[in-house]
Amino acid sequence: MKAGQHFLVDRGIAERIAGYAEISSSDRVLEIGPGRGSLTEFLASRAGRVYAIEADPDLAHYVEERFPNVEVIQGDALRVDLPEYNKVVSNLPYHISTKITLRLLGRPFDLMVLMYQREFVDRMLASPGTKDYGRLSVNVSYYSNVEILETVPRSAFRPMPHVSSAVVRLRPRADREQVDDAMFSSISRDLFTKRRKKVKNALASIGIAEDVMLDLDPAILDARPEDLGVDEFVRIARAVSEHQSRNSPR
Repeated sequence: MKAGQHFLVDRGIAERIAGYAEISSSDRVLEIGPGRGSLTEFLASRAGRVYAIEADPDLAHYVEERFPNVEVIQGDALRVDLPEYNKVVSNLPYHISTKITLRLLGRPFDLMVLMYQREFVDRMLASPGTKDYGRLSVNVSYYSNVEILETVPRSAFRPMPHVSSAVVRLRPRADREQVDDAMFSSISRDLFTKRRKKVKNALASIGIAEDVMLDLDPAILDARPEDLGVDEFVRIARAVSEHQSRNSPR
């Protein structure tokens, strides 16, 4: 068993998670870390196609043999090419929660139902100025609307984790302001490495030109990254993108 891998053994919870995803036969569902297939069973009975990414070759073979409409991709979910899907339903391995969530948010999706450690969900939903607020919170807020569906007790897993988990549903934000996604990701990542500095100093330390700062509200520049809302990160990313566009060779 890989580090951070806790198998969901409560069939009732697995069935509810599949139900939350509103799956029909036209859906192509991605599952990351199917383990022994407790959730996969309910996804496969509802979806037209399920893609399951599993790092463990023995588990990958086991799941592939059990379900004829499940295509197993054996490998690291952070590295393999992702298939074409429209929904994601997973009990995510704890140790890759942040990285895989950021990867999934950057791709088109109709709906995601994901299970995490409860403390991770608190970080996802944290507000500016709180200790849990960070890059994850900003990216989740930018790309999606999130609702907590239920808390899952430790006893639902084997081996039993040290903390409880929670199931969340994410829907893409139709109203989000458009900005270059790569730039938004880069700015949110870099500024939170300087979260206690004023934004103007943090931007200067990562090589952002002073001309960019002239396009930004002084209140943003005098704030700290940990106190900015998602809209302020969008404005910073847009200002940097526009400056680069104006100054790129033609």
